[in-house]
This record gives sequence, C-alpha cells and structure tokens, in this order.
Amino acid sequence: MSSSSPSAQPPSPVGDVPALDGRDPSLWRAVGDPLIAASGQGVLSGCRVAVKDLFAVAGYAIGAGNPAWLREAPVESAHAPAVQALLRVGADIAGIVRTDELAYGLTGINTHYGTPPNPAVPGRVPGGSSSGSASAVALGLADIGLGTDTAGSIRIPASYCGVYSLRPTHGLVSTAGTVGLAPSLDTVGWVTRTPQLLGRVSDVLLPQRPAQPIHRLLLASDLFELVESSVRLPLLEEARAWAKRLDLPLHPMESACAAQLEEWAEALGIVQAVEMWQTHGRWLREHREAVSPQVANAIAAGEHMPADYLEWARDTVRRARAVLAELIPPGTALVQPAAPTAPPTPERAVSDLELLTTTVLLVCAASMAGLPVLTLPGVRGPAGPVGLSLLGSAGSDRALSAAVAEVIDHPAVGPEEASGTW
Repeated sequence: MSSSSPSAQPPSPVGDVPALDGRDPSLWRAVGDPLIAASGQGVLSGCRVAVKDLFAVAGYAIGAGNPAWLREAPVESAHAPAVQALLRVGADIAGIVRTDELAYGLTGINTHYGTPPNPAVPGRVPGGSSSGSASAVALGLADIGLGTDTAGSIRIPASYCGVYSLRPTHGLVSTAGTVGLAPSLDTVGWVTRTPQLLGRVSDVLLPQRPAQPIHRLLLASDLFELVESSVRLPLLEEARAWAKRLDLPLHPMESACAAQLEEWAEALGIVQAVEMWQTHGRWLREHREAVSPQVANAIAAGEHMPADYLEWARDTVRRARAVLAELIPPGTALVQPAAPTAPPTPERAVSDLELLTTTVLLVCAASMAGLPVLTLPGVRGPAGPVGLSLLGSAGSDRALSAAVAEVIDHPAVGPEEASGTW
C-alpha cells in the first residue's frame, strides 16, 4: 500500500479515462459495472460504494486529486482495510471518485478535474474534500460514499448534498492504505442516503465496543448564531423536530463553546499546517508547479512554523479536549449546525473569506477533540440543504448511529426536494 507520498515510479497503467463511458469525469476517476466486485456476502450485499481517491484499491493507483501524484503513484496490490471490509460483506466498488487536491479544501472544487455536481441544487458546490463520495451518493450512483474527514471533509459535503454521514472517533477506524493529510486529525468517514444504511456501514467498519446509548441532546444555541440569518430559525426548528423523531429530550444551552472557537480554529490551523508539511512537504518541493497555488501555499505554511506557536497550539488542543469532554459526557450529544449556509456558488466558495472562516469555526471542535459526528439532513430550500450535526463523546459512534437507525420518515434531500421554501 502507498505511504503518505508516492515514490518515483513509472506512470501507472491505470489513470484517468477521459470519456469514462459517458460518466462525468469531474465525478469519477475510474468507474465500472462494478469496478471491483464484492468478495463475499453479507449485510451490504447489493450496495454500491464510491471510494474517495485517497484509498488503496487493488489494481489502481491512488490519485489524491492531482495528476502529477497519479503519474508517479504505484499501482496498489491490496485494498485499504476499510475498502476490504466493505467488499467482504457484499458491497461492490462502483468506482473511484474525485477529491479536492491532496484532500485539502472544503468546496469540492478541483482545479485539475473540475467540480463534482451537487444534485440537491445544481450549480452549487458539493463541498469537500470528500466531494465525489457525497455527490455520487446524492445522485443515486452509489449507495455508500467512502471518504475521509480531517477538518470537516465528510461533514460539509453531507450538509451541502443533503445526505447522512458519520465522522468516527479519531483512531477508531484504520486509515491504513490511505494518503494522509494531517495524521493527528485524519479519520475515515462515510455517507449514505438513509440512516438505516449508515447504521449498517457503521456496524461493519466500527469495532465492537460497548457504548452508553444516547439519552439526551444539548442544543448549542450559541453555535446557531453562526448560521446565516435566513437559515437560522428553520434550522433550529428542524433540530427540535429531530429531537422528536429520535424521542430524546432537547436541552437548550445558551453558551456551549462558541466563545472559544476562534482560538480553537487558530490552533487547529497551526497543527494541520505543520502536519501537512510533514506529510507532503518533500513531494511539494519537487512538484510545486504541479499543485494549485492555494493548496501549495497552505502546505508550505507549515514548513517554518515557530516552535512556540506549535507548542501553544498543541496545548490549546489539550485544553479543548478537556472542555468538550466535560460538555459532552457519555450518553449525550451536542446538536449544532453542520455548515453556516446552504451550498454556495463556486464563485462565492472561493472568494468569501467570512464563509470559509465561519465554516472552520463550526467544524473545528470535533476535529480538535477527535470526536464522532453524525450529520443529518436539515432544512431544505431553493438555496439548497443545510445539515445538522450531532457531536458525541469519544467512542460513542455506535450509539450515534443506533440513535438514528430507527428513523424511517426522513430521507436525505434529493434534487426534487430542494426546490421548496424555508
């Protein structure tokens, strides 16, 4: 399997197929019918998986969203453990889907390959960096989207595309056989259109560990203040509606952790920058011209990070984890917006610094503390969907999945459903 950077290799015989038999090349890097057939039978028999182009798929190179990376990457001889686990219980691999370049980004825009479509609201971005995974599921071209989440990369696409997702507790699901970004933050994650399938995937990929059932929800009122005003009240009402669907008491909290998010986001950015440079710096030095300026500059920012900055950031991470452990004890989940807006246009996604900053504020807490996050479809309107996230305590992943697995009356947002009014 590939390490974090590919060694110099001859060009892979399995690269991008321009036509892809009529399939959208901005979504698929490789696709088949299926691309890889299931190796066994089980709870996922008949399901199709879209695999983010960071995972090892035997017989294919990992492209990581960059043509130069793909040209040098070796053909994988074995599947990543997460891929193998899905194949073993009956899932077929439909194809390998696009990611933001080197998995850095929250928009889904890739300067080399384009932007996967968002069927919930055409013309808007799907979110990233697990853009292809969420897009393929929302389009109905796959049932399961396998992706990763470092700082929102599975949660933002789920929110923008109106689907379900789970970002597991850090370290609970193996990231072996993947191209990493920031190892202390990287997690495997998955998206589906139904809560039942999300639960079945969780049963396959999560270790069997006892966890206290979720018995109460905390409404992070201050975090909803970060949402655009046109979305805020409908999203609050949907949070209350979800509490009723889940048959769980909802306790509003005027002050959760919003006052600390700017400091946490700054610390997260420092840790991520340093680890991105440690992961990709050597390769970047040799391929600077092959990487988009935004991504190259973000990775290069970690090269000369002052030691006292990093020490402060890691200390802030430790303090944030203590705060969140007290705020979200076992059996409790914190309800917050998954994103501050409906999916933006590509133009706004790349130019609106305030939107990016607010998005990072909303996703940073779980990334800092390595907490599991279950993202649910929230409100639906002409601007597109906005999701809700349930943050659980460390190790409560199965309890989160189980809490929504019984909900049968709330499907994900399809393209025909996103045209209503708030």
